[in-house]
Amino acid sequence: MLFVQCDDANHEIPKIGIQLYSLRNEFPKDVPGTFAQISAWGIKYLEDGNDGTYGYSMEEYKKMLADNDLEMVSVSAPFEELESSPETVLERAQTYEAKYVVCFWIPHNGTDFTLEDTEKAIEVFNKAGKLFSENGVTLTYHPHGYEFRPYQDELLMDHLIKNSDFFDFEMDIYWFALPGEDSVAWLKKYPNEFKLMHLKDCEKGVGISHTGESDVENNVVLGSGQVDVAGSVQEAKKLGMKYIFIEDESSRVTEQVPKSLEFLRSLD
Repeated sequence: MLFVQCDDANHEIPKIGIQLYSLRNEFPKDVPGTFAQISAWGIKYLEDGNDGTYGYSMEEYKKMLADNDLEMVSVSAPFEELESSPETVLERAQTYEAKYVVCFWIPHNGTDFTLEDTEKAIEVFNKAGKLFSENGVTLTYHPHGYEFRPYQDELLMDHLIKNSDFFDFEMDIYWFALPGEDSVAWLKKYPNEFKLMHLKDCEKGVGISHTGESDVENNVVLGSGQVDVAGSVQEAKKLGMKYIFIEDESSRVTEQVPKSLEFLRSLD
């Protein structure tokens, strides 16, 4: 098993999971087999990716999780559902006994992410997050790089964080690195705000972007690209983060995940 000891700050080392979007091409072909593959990799913890249960009933889907000793610890929610129907998101989290909900995208016009977009997100996230927190579930937002726009003396990302009364954040280290940000510096700046992490590495030489878009084939084995994976994991350990999820969106995911796990083992 990975990372089962405690660090010298008496924090449990984060448990390694996988974001199921990584296997979005495999699941439609063979749901039971894909879950079996995840289990065979030695991964236990899951975050879903807005793809539902692939035609299975919730009871059937949860049985496949149980049969493979897998736990859905984080569920995803589109912004629109959080805005119009947060109670259905909460119900989904409770069905899985998940303690986290993550939203991956704030709607905006093209590449033009504005203060108005940010303020609307703060309102929606705080309203839904309050409901969730009253029921033992934490709402997190996953930035994608377009949030790093200037605002007053800081960035819109700072404005989001400083007004997150009832929500927290999931850091994707790829989407911090791609806009030219230092994920470790952000973790140190806001040590209480990032509750989850996506581990994803980027091929060396890919340029800076603030659009939230990138070729999925830029995803490479953890530790082989230009993202500071080791430093980010180490800081997550210091902060006592509970879960960090591998996310590999490339067509080589089934080849790369075992190698990424080897790299993570080498950090222990």
